[in-house]
Amino acid sequence: METELTIERYADQGRCVGHIDGRVVFVRFALPGERVRVRLDEPANREDRFWTGEVVDVLEPSPDRLAEPAWPLAGPLAMGGGVGGADLVHVSLPGQLAWKSATITDQMKRLGHVDATLPAVPVERIAGDEALDGLHWRTRIEMIADDNGHPSMRRRGTHVRVPLDTMPLATKAVLAVATANGIWDTVHFEPGAQIRIAVPEPRDLDTSALDLANPDDVQRILAAVGDNYAILVDGQLFAGSDDLTEHVTVDGHDFAYGVAASGFWQIHRQAPQVLPAYVLSLVRGQLERIGRTDRPVIWDLYSGSGLFTLPLATLAGEHARVFTVEGAKAAVHHARHNAYDAGLDNVESFCGDVARTLAHHVPRPFAHPDVVVLDPPRAGAKARVCRQIADSGARAVVYIACDPTSLARDTATLTHDLDFRLADVRAFDIYPNTHHVETVALFVR
Repeated sequence: METELTIERYADQGRCVGHIDGRVVFVRFALPGERVRVRLDEPANREDRFWTGEVVDVLEPSPDRLAEPAWPLAGPLAMGGGVGGADLVHVSLPGQLAWKSATITDQMKRLGHVDATLPAVPVERIAGDEALDGLHWRTRIEMIADDNGHPSMRRRGTHVRVPLDTMPLATKAVLAVATANGIWDTVHFEPGAQIRIAVPEPRDLDTSALDLANPDDVQRILAAVGDNYAILVDGQLFAGSDDLTEHVTVDGHDFAYGVAASGFWQIHRQAPQVLPAYVLSLVRGQLERIGRTDRPVIWDLYSGSGLFTLPLATLAGEHARVFTVEGAKAAVHHARHNAYDAGLDNVESFCGDVARTLAHHVPRPFAHPDVVVLDPPRAGAKARVCRQIADSGARAVVYIACDPTSLARDTATLTHDLDFRLADVRAFDIYPNTHHVETVALFVR
């Protein structure tokens, strides 16, 4: 079923809202103010509370709409697209920032119960992304082999696998490695095989300025990468190394992180530098505010391989005492080695569920943190952990969130049920051309 409607506002998950006879319709690939023709998803039962659909034609476009999607294959089905992973490819980069700001601000007011006078949450673009049209930022990509053994992605809402001959969101280092290993045209995988390519961004080479059509530039990239990459097929190493090294410079310190090729790491090529630098500035400011610049205690929760841990441990002349909690054993293994290799003996890392650990396993010297840093999974920290943080006596919380909705719910817990107030919130567009965004909020007593 197809119908025309006017798009009214942004919604979540990269969709916008319109109405048909008073019924809400969530529309993919639309923009507020547009008049569009929409194909409704089947089945569209007349009894459903809301319908969903996708743009098939734009009758009155928004000024924020691109004439051509940045990656057409990820655009609307009716326009030759359909693969997932880039649901804002139809939106200009300024329009994407406006979309994400509006989404975060709305969620913080509606679910976080933040004062209605909260100004629009600023969203910062990462340096270099505009020149690349929001492409070439992913240091990790995942695909599935189609029936012919070629890398592919599933068409949205189906089991159809669309073959790929490139991946425009991938960094140029990832694409150079993929091409050198014959991923696009030589290797034939078992149908259905899961393919993962991970390539840490080489920090001694500006790959964004290089041309993948130039063989000399490709060789420069490959030389800078060396064997610091991984191609995994169904979790098994196909080429490269199981353990990778990520190089990060924060606050004048150079850090080297060992990370599992199959594990979590911030995927934007610059996010591992931008986010810790900002978090560190917030923590330092709070320690100065509360007068705890000598041997402060800091909790780093959901700490992964230690992205924030190492910079935090350098605070106060490496006299900060840092207690970390992470549930993934491989990540904790790497985090401990990363701290040891950095010469930091002021970090205590614990492997386990965050809530249970805080309830039973916090060593006495770390029991009362001055500042808590947490970077929970998409579901958020939830009420129990928020209450444990409040009970610890922490004076400030720096919360890094990949989902505005979860952040908003935890904001309501921290500010309405517990003794915190929201002191600052801003976001970083480390997922351009998608609806995802990374938000950092500061809560203080």
